[in-house]
Amino acid sequence: MFLLPYRVMSKTRLLFYSLLTGVAYSLSVSNLPDGFSWGNLAWIALLPLHRVLLNVTPKQGFLRGWLAGFFAFTGTMYWVVVAMNLYGQVPLPISIAIMFLLTTYLGLFVGVYAWGVVWMEQRWANMAWVLAPCLWVSLEFLRTYVLTGMPWGLFGYSQFQWLSIIQIADITSVYGVSFVIVLTNVTLFLGLRWALAKTLISTTLVQPWKPLLASTVLILGTLFYGSLALTNDSSLPTLKVGVAQANIDQALKWDTAYRIETLQRYGRLTKAMASQSDVIIWPEAATPFLFEQELGYQTLVVDMIAQAQVPLVFGSPMLRRHDDGKPYLLNSAYVLTPQGKLTGRYDKQHLVPFGEYIPLKKILFFLDKLVVGIGDFHPGTGPTLLSIPHGPTNESIQIGMAICYEVIFPDLVRRLAKEGANVLVTITNDAWFGHTVAPYQHFAMVVFRAVENRLAFARAANTGISGFIDASGQVLKTTPIFTEQAITHAISLSGPSTFYTKYGDVFAWACVIITVFLLWFTRYFRKPTAVDTIFQYPSPRLRPKE
Repeated sequence: MFLLPYRVMSKTRLLFYSLLTGVAYSLSVSNLPDGFSWGNLAWIALLPLHRVLLNVTPKQGFLRGWLAGFFAFTGTMYWVVVAMNLYGQVPLPISIAIMFLLTTYLGLFVGVYAWGVVWMEQRWANMAWVLAPCLWVSLEFLRTYVLTGMPWGLFGYSQFQWLSIIQIADITSVYGVSFVIVLTNVTLFLGLRWALAKTLISTTLVQPWKPLLASTVLILGTLFYGSLALTNDSSLPTLKVGVAQANIDQALKWDTAYRIETLQRYGRLTKAMASQSDVIIWPEAATPFLFEQELGYQTLVVDMIAQAQVPLVFGSPMLRRHDDGKPYLLNSAYVLTPQGKLTGRYDKQHLVPFGEYIPLKKILFFLDKLVVGIGDFHPGTGPTLLSIPHGPTNESIQIGMAICYEVIFPDLVRRLAKEGANVLVTITNDAWFGHTVAPYQHFAMVVFRAVENRLAFARAANTGISGFIDASGQVLKTTPIFTEQAITHAISLSGPSTFYTKYGDVFAWACVIITVFLLWFTRYFRKPTAVDTIFQYPSPRLRPKE
């Protein structure tokens, strides 16, 4: 049976339970456009994983956790193959190998989680339920930074549609939601395990009442806080934003013969929005040329904005040179006024590995850059706000800009808010993802950046999803992917600063400290219970046979 702790588990059974966790995890963090909330699976996704951790050593727990994590992240990140092969022209076998290399690496984090749970169960069983969510958050936090960071598909993102549960992100960031989910999974498993064991045999297991009480209080407290936070302040000033989604095919985007058609599309969309907008936003690298250098095409854009009489925020690559004359590129966002002046520029800080640069280039020398025909990019120097005039007095509005991949990093967006942004904008080119789940996953992360900083977000994506999100994470308006559309909406400007904006990842660091302490303590002090582990029977004769 599912919850009984067999001494030996068949390989088929192990594979099945690991796959169950992997599928449930990957579905839960994927915002599939089918109307069903797959995020509900997150609340039970770890039950099969904990099933395979019964009566194993920490080393075995690590391997089983890694297997479940490998399945989870392969299902979550399969789109890497599409991006690299279909659009990056990387051979299919190499694309698949790179995807498996990535998911093998990401699976290690789940493996360490499983190792820690088994370790704690064998040394201080009554505290294993405390370690589990703290360890999970610590590993997600580590994943955000190690090897330049890859915090794609964090567990908390599964709940982006459940507004009342995610409002705690303005204190804890997305990590707090992950904490609640993991604690609930562990509590459910302990409760089911204890209840079933009591009906079958007479033995003493760690009782689930403490974790059950803690989970109940935490969930109710989270929902209560969320209900209070969802009270909208209608007195805040608003900004009317227009977003252009030109839907330029990635295969044609950098084709010089297609430049005029690209600009004509943006011209039509801009004209349609001009009368309803205080600012218009084009996506990342919207101009398929070097805006500052290629004056002929630059003039066409300047004329469009002069006719629209609305400031434009848009993405364009920028060429610069080192002291030795060697050229390099920056992925930049500009502000262009109706008078034809560039009044601000932000250079992307966090570049996409294999997209804008090759990490470990001496080792991976055989790989060309994914962005065909552009070249290696260099990172910008730090957070820079973009200013636009607003209202009859031309009051300056400060825009915090995150370009594409940057929006998945909570602290990077937090620093923009802390610098004094009144509104947040992200521009991206998700055409690389094709018709996969990745654009939906990417969009869900923006919801959390809005909640964390209590700032509304406008998102302009070349092929979608484009849209608007208010400061509480409510999705106001979106576009379908791979359509040409112009949409406008009035979004609120800044309200009160949040705890997370002011102080950063205090919650995540607290989880790290608790995790380190518990693992260190149990390294030297072991506190066995009447049952040596949470999930073992006191004697072999009481174990059911397979």
